[in-house]
Amino acid sequence: MRKIAIITARGGSKRIPNKNRKLFLGKPILQYSIEAAIQADIFDEVMVSTDDTQIAKLAIEAGAKVPFYRSEKTANDYATTADVIEEVLACYQEKGQDYEEACCIYPTAPFVTPLRLQEAMTHLETLHAEAVMPVVSFSFPPQRCVVIREGELQARWPEHMAARSQDLEPYYHDAGQFYAIRVSAFRQQHKMIMTHTLPLILSEMEVQDIDTEEDWRMAELKYSLLHPDK
Repeated sequence: MRKIAIITARGGSKRIPNKNRKLFLGKPILQYSIEAAIQADIFDEVMVSTDDTQIAKLAIEAGAKVPFYRSEKTANDYATTADVIEEVLACYQEKGQDYEEACCIYPTAPFVTPLRLQEAMTHLETLHAEAVMPVVSFSFPPQRCVVIREGELQARWPEHMAARSQDLEPYYHDAGQFYAIRVSAFRQQHKMIMTHTLPLILSEMEVQDIDTEEDWRMAELKYSLLHPDK
């Protein structure tokens, strides 16, 4: 089966300027995703989808391909990840290149490893899934959350407040790293989390949202602890 790694790296970033090119422990953060995809050694093509010439230059220098730029439609604030992937697959199809499986990797995901990418793509094939998505459990049970109403705290679900954490069903959220997808299913459903999506459960140490400068510093700390040799 032909496989493609698509790294989505738009130029615009409001909360962290030049986020996809910003140095993460001395190296552009985008480079981590590119290197993980290349080192996984399972993809027929590793490409970066971007609208930015500087990102394109960085991507090519890191070993990825940038065969075309994003359209104006998929480079705005309202384009979804699915929109971008659909456009990329269509552009390759026009060039006579079809892929049965794809892996959409986010550009600010330094915790992605070649091993995790291999694991996800293997699950996609051997377990006959439509998609595989890395997830992490919420560190505190959401069932015991509180809300603020008229200035006062109230239990959102009072029936769970006295329950032990281990007695509550674990809840998970998207790790925000990558999606392994079967292209035929994606073309039918046009979404990243499809009807038959399998989880790839990660530990809290492998996951960090990077939306603010504080998140960035926390991610660098976690990465340094996971990779003291680097």
